[in-house]
Amino acid sequence: MDTETTQAPAAVRTFSIRLSSTPRGARLARRAAVGQLHAWGVPFEPAQHIVAELASNAVRHGHVPGRDFRLTLRLTAGGVLRVEVTDTCTERLPRPPGPVAPDAESGRGLLLVEALATRWGTEVGPAPGKTVWAEVGDG
Repeated sequence: MDTETTQAPAAVRTFSIRLSSTPRGARLARRAAVGQLHAWGVPFEPAQHIVAELASNAVRHGHVPGRDFRLTLRLTAGGVLRVEVTDTCTERLPRPPGPVAPDAESGRGLLLVEALATRWGTEVGPAPGKTVWAEVGDG
């Protein structure tokens, strides 16, 4: 899938939480997403894996000392779930995943997101950051 910038679908339910830009914050993002999806009565597979990867990337590649990242879930009336992770580092925009060496210790995360999501992309902003998003469901 190609990455793209699009308007977020109109949400009927929204959940948003700010978390510390630490490994603990990334773990809490996945747990918070699973809990919220459960509360909405929505299956949490594959969204929990997408949240885990995007939150981990925000901590690893988007960390700015003293600044947090934000997880936002948007569920549309048509059943599309949009996962958004916003961090404060615009210098490192994710690129479409490419080949990864078999012995590489990293570099497979966006391949996983691409495989699990219906579509995904990035947006610069809100200032001073970027948002990486992925949608699950055909709506």
